[in-house]
Amino acid sequence: MLRLLLSALAVAPFVLASPHASRWNDFKVKHAWVGVPTDWVLHDEPALDATIDLRLAMKPEDDTAIIDALYEVSDPSHPRYGAHLSKAEVAALVAPHQNTVDEISAWLDHHGIPASSVSPALNGDWLSLTAVPVEKANAMLGTKYGLYRHVGTNETVLRCTEYSLPETLHDHIKVVAPTTYFGTTRAMRATSFLQPNAATLDDGDNALQAEIAALQTTGNLTSLATVPSSCGSTITPSCLRALYSTSAYTPAATSKNILGIAGYLEEFANTADLKTFLTKFRSDATSATFTTVEVNGGQNNQNDPGVEANLDIQYAEGISFPTPNIYYSTGGSPPFIADQNTPTNTNEPYLDWLDFILAQSTIPQTISTSYGDDEQTVPLDYATEVCNLFAQLGAQGTSILFSSGDSGVGPGSCQSNNGSRAEAFIPNFPASCPFVTSVGGTTRVNPEVAASLSSGGFSNYFARPSYQDTAVTTFLTKFGTTKFAGLFNRTGRGFPDVAAQAENFQVIVGGRTENVAGTSCASPTFAAVISLLNDFLISQGKSPLGFLNPFLYSTGVSGLTDITSGSNPGCGTTGFTAGSGWDPVTGLGTPNFVALQSLVS
Repeated sequence: MLRLLLSALAVAPFVLASPHASRWNDFKVKHAWVGVPTDWVLHDEPALDATIDLRLAMKPEDDTAIIDALYEVSDPSHPRYGAHLSKAEVAALVAPHQNTVDEISAWLDHHGIPASSVSPALNGDWLSLTAVPVEKANAMLGTKYGLYRHVGTNETVLRCTEYSLPETLHDHIKVVAPTTYFGTTRAMRATSFLQPNAATLDDGDNALQAEIAALQTTGNLTSLATVPSSCGSTITPSCLRALYSTSAYTPAATSKNILGIAGYLEEFANTADLKTFLTKFRSDATSATFTTVEVNGGQNNQNDPGVEANLDIQYAEGISFPTPNIYYSTGGSPPFIADQNTPTNTNEPYLDWLDFILAQSTIPQTISTSYGDDEQTVPLDYATEVCNLFAQLGAQGTSILFSSGDSGVGPGSCQSNNGSRAEAFIPNFPASCPFVTSVGGTTRVNPEVAASLSSGGFSNYFARPSYQDTAVTTFLTKFGTTKFAGLFNRTGRGFPDVAAQAENFQVIVGGRTENVAGTSCASPTFAAVISLLNDFLISQGKSPLGFLNPFLYSTGVSGLTDITSGSNPGCGTTGFTAGSGWDPVTGLGTPNFVALQSLVS
């Protein structure tokens, strides 16, 4: 069908306005902000002959087909469980109807968009339009693009505060990007931070180092009745391997199983720091390396190690060794030609990475990402389509994990940005997407408790999915209807789904040990445990787990350790409290690899 659209453009790339041209001027708003998003200011107007690359998400012929298929292959009780889809099968499910192709083709013809600038993207459900003049983009979308500057980073982006589509196209085009989503690779938020006043193993505590060394050299760490108390203040791979019972497992499917880390913010994982880290904290894994894949102008500056990037790769490797690891360095700007009349920045991080990964013939079975935004800063149409792209990855057999965030139930004063300025809890995206596994944070050992930083709550965009109906309804029944009334959406998708340690991680940065906290610690930790489970399944000739949540909320729940104390304050409140069963602080709990392994056997 896409060939028909492209051939139509090829036959008549520049078509004069037809008698029905007025329908292309019958605009209806697709998305609009009340004002310029927080922390952004209008900097300048772009030249009208400057160009922009646009992406259009086309409505599939069957709007629910890919989600239905995702649940079928991810539900342990379904006959199709584990029968993950091929790239071609996904493409067939998300293909647009011929009417959609015809309408979009006529619209592009009307605006004189040449066929040479149009190409299918992602799994064929998106179109990419390259080098569209800003003046023409303004006319097509009933908008006015501007150059906006972020007051914190000084990054300049080409965006608009609202855009429209001809009313006839609202049933055919689901989102256009970039338009009103102001998130960029520098403005998005990493979910980790340094703890400069906390102890590190460089501080000369010989007793602490001796305890860790003893743990590291124990022949069978799973035989330990408890995790050493030192792990309550200083986390290393040995602590996590003992705490989550992975130490006795040796990966056997390393020729097939891959663990991926999606990186942004011009963060680079450093090979020398990984070597130092493993020498210090996992001496049997010093031969470990990782592959860096540069996406959309991403770089690999080994002279500029990043705390986030090093944290992710050091703990992913420290738990999953010798599983191959890939670090995706996703940039925010294309490689501009000096005389190219294109304003920076027209790119969007999630779409750039998803466009790349969905085009690959081989995709890692497990991928962790430690970045996110306040859900309310992401336009609903954009969030929905990005979420659906994560569903496409899950349907193909990849487990997608995101850190839940580090701001409890919400950051700062927690004011809604819909013009009301009403106080409300602020969920995070993509952690709130129902097709990813959101990882909250814990701290301490013997027992673990919720980390107060652990973001959690309920989405305002996505309805509660069926897989968590029972767990979330049980929580809400116990919680009651009066506390925090009006501050959160009781019918929304609850997050996080699970949790792992999130404080006092020892990370080597520039050769020095730093103490790091945040759910950025938790996501690669949980992902590494899942990667070991996928290794086990693949070594047994079985399919990897893929989209995790239907499994975790059913048969998998008995393989998790329930966290029953702690809370996640924020927005001037005490936040939610961890308790028996699922809760919006630590989800269903932390992983027990041995128990989970027996459940998937």
